[in-house]
Amino acid sequence: MSAGLTPELLAGLWQERRPSGPPLAHTFRGMYADRWVRFHSLPDSKRYPESDAEYAIVLDRYNTILDKLFAGTDVFVVTTDWSNTPTGPAGCPTPRQTLHPEGIRWWTESEEDDPDPDLHHHTRLYADRRPWERGCVDELLRAVADEELFDVFFTDTELRHIHHPYDGGADVILTTSAERDRLRGQHTDWLSSHPAGL
Repeated sequence: MSAGLTPELLAGLWQERRPSGPPLAHTFRGMYADRWVRFHSLPDSKRYPESDAEYAIVLDRYNTILDKLFAGTDVFVVTTDWSNTPTGPAGCPTPRQTLHPEGIRWWTESEEDDPDPDLHHHTRLYADRRPWERGCVDELLRAVADEELFDVFFTDTELRHIHHPYDGGADVILTTSAERDRLRGQHTDWLSSHPAGL
């Protein structure tokens, strides 16, 4: 992460710019529904790539949208893991630490409502800041496409745009519904045929 940017500063920035809720990527679609659009990663809404050619399509679609959102800017790259304790080992093995070694923990979202501590759940978020360049997160994107990483997202340093890739596509949060509509209109062949855009 860039010099001078601490976990406290990033958490404070999120609370200031995104007060609607915590930075849990799977919640963004509902939280920002009026500015949300989903793009699918493969033709005919196929979910998982099975060949080098399909991986190339997946990465090209991810990077095309990322370029439109972040070209010429720095981005925060955010990955997550979870545990049954705030500081314990990850609850399931993922390549997060290998693929995102620069990430420092900046947020922990805890669910401790159940009286049984064994059922408590702590989502830990890690971030680094880097200049956006096409291809700079391809290893992470490929791990997401292979369902090895979850709740990854990328955002500019003002937290104006959010790109949350998942296995099968990406949820994108824009600044306004008009901006969302413009981006959606540029890639209509990547949209779902589902009436809700899923």
